[in-house]
Amino acid sequence: MDETFLLMLSNLLHLHNSMDPTASLLSPSSSSSSPPTSSHSPSSPSSLLSSSSPAPLLFFTLASLLPFLATSSKKSSPLSKKREPNSPPSPPPSASSHFSVAAFRALSTDHIWSMDAPIRDAEWRSMYGLSYPVFTTVVEKLKPFITASNLSLPSDYAVAMVLSRLCHGYSAKTIASRSSLDPYIISKITNMVTRLLATKLYPEFIKIPVSRRRLIETTQGFEELTSLPNICGAIDGSPIKVRGLKLDRNSMSSYKCKYGYDSVLLQVVADHRKIFWDVCVKAPGGADDATHFRDSLVYNRLTSGDIVWDKVINVRGHHVRPYIIGDWCYPLLSFLMTPFSPDGAGAPAQNLFDGMLMKGRSVVVEAIGLLKTRWKILQDLNVGLNHAPQTIVACCVLHNLCQIAREPEPEVQKDPDEIGAPARVLESEKQFYYFGESLRQALADDLHQRLSTR
Repeated sequence: MDETFLLMLSNLLHLHNSMDPTASLLSPSSSSSSPPTSSHSPSSPSSLLSSSSPAPLLFFTLASLLPFLATSSKKSSPLSKKREPNSPPSPPPSASSHFSVAAFRALSTDHIWSMDAPIRDAEWRSMYGLSYPVFTTVVEKLKPFITASNLSLPSDYAVAMVLSRLCHGYSAKTIASRSSLDPYIISKITNMVTRLLATKLYPEFIKIPVSRRRLIETTQGFEELTSLPNICGAIDGSPIKVRGLKLDRNSMSSYKCKYGYDSVLLQVVADHRKIFWDVCVKAPGGADDATHFRDSLVYNRLTSGDIVWDKVINVRGHHVRPYIIGDWCYPLLSFLMTPFSPDGAGAPAQNLFDGMLMKGRSVVVEAIGLLKTRWKILQDLNVGLNHAPQTIVACCVLHNLCQIAREPEPEVQKDPDEIGAPARVLESEKQFYYFGESLRQALADDLHQRLSTR
């Protein structure tokens, strides 16, 4: 029933109560009425029921029905469910309501499927850093392990809480205040979920491209970008700022990075799609890239021949196996090509090679920028030093999930350009260095000849 009509009836009833209840408002205005007796006031229910006129009973019934009809009309009115396009939006709920189990459950079950996919996924990315389908993938893969931990919270809610923290860089205290949980519990849940991401999902989503299909896809992708054959990855390091490190005097300098803040060092190798296929976090921020590289598992596997890439090409009499590329902060080795000169002081063929190599290396720089932009906790890590490596690796796993799912790439802010002297070669690396030096020159000459004849 229309609310305006109900209001009109209510006003009519109020007017009638000030008149003789025995007079019918439906009769002509000239009809007479008998005065009320002293024992029955105009508003007395008994006078209304005992009157011989039908009007009192009619209005008594209306008075009883009006509150019910008004309430029903508000519940059934489409205006209460759907806001008009030009009407002002309803005020947003409080910050804490977004973090409650009930609010999350309403959004992730009842509400999520009524939304258009682009709008739904954009909202999900703004809250958790990834789209709803990718979020459900993470939950499905972690749920058995979270369930086995006897956590009292739902698995998807625990994952959402941690992703919100990783995405926005919230502290445990901030999440706790919004979810009405203790900060200690938030820290424990963060530790559990990041550990699961870094251990259980790492082998599935961060893998060296050893299969022939993926190896061909990767080398072709780099060749289209650089015109250099058989590149299978680009390596780089980046300091991850760690907040509030409590260190003794002897350790303070080792964690101070070249940009002046306390950090730990992240090393990644990325393919042409900016997907990491190796991640290492084993050095304090004050370490140099070459030292961190030599302490990594991928270095040990490459030097020992443990990684076998089934794709060998011939370049000017050299058997060229797949290799990675890096800047001059890394040593030149048979499996790691670096520039001839950091300042373009080489021969034309060498300068051309350096330009193409650095163009290929740009993918790992952009990948690290994407990583830090999507997972803002890495811009100022607010977990304990013992949990810093697994938190960083967990974000790398999530980054790969986003890249594999072709999530939109936000605009990134890259680290400053590398500074420092070229890495020196160790005695144990001499055989790799000499072969790498000969191979690099062959690649440079071949590249210069091919491009100059086009």
